[in-house]
Amino acid sequence: MRIALGIEYCGRAYLGWERQKEGLAVQEVLENALARVATVPVRTYCAGRTDTGVHAYGQVVHFDCPLARPMQAWLRGTNTYLPDDVRVRWAQLVPDTFHARFRAFRRYYRYVVFNDPVAPAIAKGLVTWEYRDLQLAAMQRAAQALVGTHDFDAYRASRCQAPSPVRTIYDLTLSQSRQLIYIDVHANGFLHHMVRNIVGVLLDIGAGQRPPQWAAEVLAGRDRRCGGVTAKPDGLYFVNVSYPEDFNIPVTLPTSPAFW
Repeated sequence: MRIALGIEYCGRAYLGWERQKEGLAVQEVLENALARVATVPVRTYCAGRTDTGVHAYGQVVHFDCPLARPMQAWLRGTNTYLPDDVRVRWAQLVPDTFHARFRAFRRYYRYVVFNDPVAPAIAKGLVTWEYRDLQLAAMQRAAQALVGTHDFDAYRASRCQAPSPVRTIYDLTLSQSRQLIYIDVHANGFLHHMVRNIVGVLLDIGAGQRPPQWAAEVLAGRDRRCGGVTAKPDGLYFVNVSYPEDFNIPVTLPTSPAFW
């Protein structure tokens, strides 16, 4: 059987999604919980490998299991063995042609900024605090230069191992609700630290330290050293992923207070 799962997690306690030689990752706690339900070792594959401290409410994974179990066992049973900051939101049987990573054709991220002179307490770790007064209009103008198919070499981490820096951003939109600024981006794929590096540039532009055209200049320069500071992982969420309709993969709705 091939099973797909929708996963939500708070990334504060984890070294990202992928198993690590040292330190705890989301993949490890999920696979351990699944193995207790399956009674055999389980290997999972995810739609997007999030970094240390990054959250998700729309992560999709799949795994193969030789033993039949009801879908409720994969849902409720797995959640019984998971820590409180990781949850299976749904489970369903999928054909063998489904692959959580390779059949995905669009991925969606949201970055949440708390723009206020005083740092948040309850939302600490769920949003990124920015004390500087941000001008949303300047950030919106700058963001438009990044939409489309580009070489994003200047917006990826120096240790990024992707063979090509070319990606297509379909939408990059910014909106605001009181102190919260939402940066929503969806693309055919993302490079290592790509979203956080984009946000770092936009924050400096919003704070008036750089002009709006700087985002395009960084892109054209193709040099990471000329970009802004990499934004913190706290406010970054893996939101959703798109698959061909015939797989009938559900869309997971948010539960985090950062989205209320």
